[in-house]
Amino acid sequence: MAKVELLMPKMGESIIEATILKWIKNVGDKVAMDETILEIATDKVDSEIPSPVDGVVTQIFFPNDSVVEVGKVIAIISTDGEHLISPPAPPALPKDEVIKTTPEESVRIPTVISPSVPEREAVSKEEIVHEGHTDGDKFYSPLVKSIAKEEQISKTELDQIRGTGANGRVTKQDILSYIASGKKSAPQAQVVNLINETPVASPSVSMKAGNTEIIEMDRMRKLIADHMIMSKQTSAHVTSFVEADVTNLVQWREKNKRKFQEKYGENITFTPLFIDAVVRAIKDFPMINISLEGNKIIMKKDINIGMAAALPSGNLIVPVVRNADLLNLAGLTKCVNDLASRARENKLKPEEIKDGTFTLTNVGTFGNLMGTPIINQPQVAILATGAIKKKPAVLETDFGDVIAIRQLMFLSLSYDHRIVDGSLGGAFLKRVSDYLEKFDVNTNI
Repeated sequence: MAKVELLMPKMGESIIEATILKWIKNVGDKVAMDETILEIATDKVDSEIPSPVDGVVTQIFFPNDSVVEVGKVIAIISTDGEHLISPPAPPALPKDEVIKTTPEESVRIPTVISPSVPEREAVSKEEIVHEGHTDGDKFYSPLVKSIAKEEQISKTELDQIRGTGANGRVTKQDILSYIASGKKSAPQAQVVNLINETPVASPSVSMKAGNTEIIEMDRMRKLIADHMIMSKQTSAHVTSFVEADVTNLVQWREKNKRKFQEKYGENITFTPLFIDAVVRAIKDFPMINISLEGNKIIMKKDINIGMAAALPSGNLIVPVVRNADLLNLAGLTKCVNDLASRARENKLKPEEIKDGTFTLTNVGTFGNLMGTPIINQPQVAILATGAIKKKPAVLETDFGDVIAIRQLMFLSLSYDHRIVDGSLGGAFLKRVSDYLEKFDVNTNI
């Protein structure tokens, strides 16, 4: 009997685990290729995982709400239409012990059984889905519970949020939208700890002592912290700076943004213009578009540009513009706007936040003049674009030097000095600046 292992997919450079929200298919169910088999969530994105083959689900190794490392086998799919029959449910186990199965064992759905629950002959599918994970009549994923806990949203208040997920489930975006709407009530003396299902006097994430307040980092912040430390420990960071005169670029955009909107139905921001300049510079200096594995240099033929996008929660995510070198300005604009919009709505797909080869972060969005960004591993360089400011500048003319008001911005490139020397890093940064400065004001839209 041919068997295919379904693995927990890797959903981003810094993602090491994911939570199983719901099994759409159960043991014995038929599944078609590309049909959704389960829903999973990380701290960055919720996703539906499709089946890689046609077949029958014969084994499931982790129940709903399990946190599973990427790359682990989570289910077995038989491709010849035959499947095993589930035996009677196993005896009760301690609360934290999960029944483990292997492909050679009889198929059963692993369950977690509380010691307070009497031993039963069988556990129904409905009980497996909801046991120990409900609040009243509603189901909440661990991610939603964690957000509610951090935002001090009481159980009663959480029950009032209208969910848009399957069977009315409250999704991450639902609760973030609720918080952003300003409807969240003030913190209450009695807050429900949604992780442990027990009332507590105050949120466990915050403690006050005198004139200080200690706040425990949430899971996403811990992952980001670990990834940043890892990057610093891995790469020898160096940052170079240039100041670019982008007057032509600003004037062209101001002149053509309305025509661009009418022709393509898209608002053109500076981001696709920056990406276009980066792509052209990468073509000139392909050794920036690499990664390093031990002593081996991995040259990337694809040019996939990651772009930092802000989420309603205040965190950042880096969706990837794939094959950016194959897109014209209109194509880049549509792709950038689409990724940014769906990032804010938490609708990005797993494959849209991985496999980047170079990253752009626009710190100018926050009014910053420049930054020293940390490399997004395993890439070797990241570009930060600062705020565009009007400044007096000296211009050389046929009649001598003059002072004029120009649109200036700082560009900063952090690069891995293990493999990118100052000559390459500096030359690449200057080339990006040159492409921005020499932008043709007569460029057709």
